[in-house]
Amino acid sequence: MPIMFARSTTINAHPSYIDVGIKHVRDTVMPALTDIEGCLGMSLLIDRSSGRCIATSSWRDEESLRASEGPVQKLRHDAAEVFHGTTEVSRWEIAVMHRDHHSERGACCRVTWIKSEPAHIDRGVDVWKMTGLPAMEELDGFCSAALMFDRVSGRGVSSLTFDSAEAMEHNRERVDGIRDSGVREAGVQVLETCEFELAIAHLHVPEMA
Repeated sequence: MPIMFARSTTINAHPSYIDVGIKHVRDTVMPALTDIEGCLGMSLLIDRSSGRCIATSSWRDEESLRASEGPVQKLRHDAAEVFHGTTEVSRWEIAVMHRDHHSERGACCRVTWIKSEPAHIDRGVDVWKMTGLPAMEELDGFCSAALMFDRVSGRGVSSLTFDSAEAMEHNRERVDGIRDSGVREAGVQVLETCEFELAIAHLHVPEMA
């Protein structure tokens, strides 16, 4: 299977502008992105309490990702103005995408950022796929899970989507246990874990498990 890529833009938004920002992303950014050659779709995560929003676009290959930098820069600038926030960009290789079913309105995501020695990334991916993912699939309300990484920096990010905020809260301790066991076995460092509302779910990455 060909390697696919993603670009994440973290927007530190003013909380009072989040709803108008979501509308702008859905009505303006998403149609413009999907018109760009190689774009597969996008998602948007929202934390209303902090104003932290993460827009992620998926790309057919690294060439498409690089070729899109110009038009996406303009879209990013305009979105930052609508959200009244600053932006930070990350680029990822998509290692795993697994869905039990597509998410519905009210879905939420638990996202964990990790750091590894670049030479150990493939081992970390194997541990996540062979031990972490099967345990996640058993959780009540499990919807989907994904893992992405940057081979140069050794940074990675995993996301676990639940059908509802209640399911995410109910499974919080079990997910902590799965995470802690996995990072010990893989020898990686957890940088941060946050929980988000899944405002837009159109990433359209095929099954990669």
